[in-house]
Amino acid sequence: MAKESFDKEIQFLRLLALTGGAYNRQQYAQRLGISVHTFDKTLRRLKDIVQTIHSPQELPGQPGRDLAEQLQFRYYESADPILLFLFRARSLKESESHRLSLLVAALQEAPLTALELLEQCCAELPAELTAPDEKTIRTDLKYLEEVGVIRKTDSTRPYRYELDRRIVTTLTPDEQLDLYDFVDIMANTQIPSVQGYLLRESLKKALRAHDETAPGWNETLWYKYHYHSRILDEAHLPMVIQAIEQRRRLRFLYFSPKSAKSYASQNTNPLFERESKGYQEMVLPLRVVYDHQYGRWYLLGFNGRRGIMKFRMEGLTQIEEASPVTEEFFAYKQAELVEKMRYSWLIDTGVPVRVRVRFFNPLPEPGGHNFVKNRVLLQGQWGTITEEDEDGFLYEITVNGITEIKPWLRSFGSSCEVLEPRELRNQLIEEWKELYTYYESVREGI
Repeated sequence: MAKESFDKEIQFLRLLALTGGAYNRQQYAQRLGISVHTFDKTLRRLKDIVQTIHSPQELPGQPGRDLAEQLQFRYYESADPILLFLFRARSLKESESHRLSLLVAALQEAPLTALELLEQCCAELPAELTAPDEKTIRTDLKYLEEVGVIRKTDSTRPYRYELDRRIVTTLTPDEQLDLYDFVDIMANTQIPSVQGYLLRESLKKALRAHDETAPGWNETLWYKYHYHSRILDEAHLPMVIQAIEQRRRLRFLYFSPKSAKSYASQNTNPLFERESKGYQEMVLPLRVVYDHQYGRWYLLGFNGRRGIMKFRMEGLTQIEEASPVTEEFFAYKQAELVEKMRYSWLIDTGVPVRVRVRFFNPLPEPGGHNFVKNRVLLQGQWGTITEEDEDGFLYEITVNGITEIKPWLRSFGSSCEVLEPRELRNQLIEEWKELYTYYESVREGI
């Protein structure tokens, strides 16, 4: 799968997951900035991946069910996030997929050298695909070794490689189950999660292999995944984090959340060149931030013309590394960002403002549990409780702007009253008035 194709399929899956099949083919293609023919070809590619990875028994409904319906309904039938299947085909062209499959299959029989693997690969590769050379095979072996699929049997040349089955062969079934439960919890509660899900799946296969001789194993915990975009956006993390570590600029085409389009194909034919709705950006990445409340990733970076900029990770496409900067310049810009985010509730770099809120205690419960105060102490960041009585308490905090803290305050409903600033108080008053109008016309008893 080429890099551009991966960008396209990320946005393709995001739309399918968010809309649940509400768009027709023309609407999907228009939103993605591609032709209907490309839409159909991408859909066939994704269906092939799904059918390759999941057995017919694992897929919900009839074999012919639309992919959008699988994305919509599988959520309730499995603890596995279905969108994760895209990562198995990431960045692999068809020839690479065939080569890696042949290499792994060959190593299941016995340890082999790179030259022996080259001979087998050339003999079994389909005739329509180009035969690899020794350098390509060694690159593939290095990749498989880095991801933990294979390992060298000894330290003498020529190196012989074998499948790395230590996680299966050195642990008892009970130890594998304990490890699976730990990985399951961590992958569903910590970020990033993709590598954890892939490890979890490998362990599940090992447990199922033991289960054939000792049936009765079942998953102890089932998590229901809410944020599909979080998984898809993790595709960009390795390149972004690597660019930060190497102090390199990134070049990408960005689509804001308000844009009518979320993707644009690269123009390779001048006859069919079309105007892109995205924005070409060159940014020095400084920090990656994750928003737990909405399950979103953000990239914060410096642009020489516009200063500090913020991007939703879901809008990044066609990412490429660019020129590096000096260590001194990078450190200076990071210090500047830290200072601007000193009072950021999340990523806001606006003007600091003081917020004062009156929280009301809930009705007394057995044991004296005050869930309102406990939540404020847990989630209120650097804010402080300045006054307290039997009815409630005053909470104060200085934040950059009021946009990011407002949803958190609003979520307390009638348990809080904003006192300052006046602008935030008036905004919440208007929002509650609007909500009231939705219900006032409903007749009593209906």
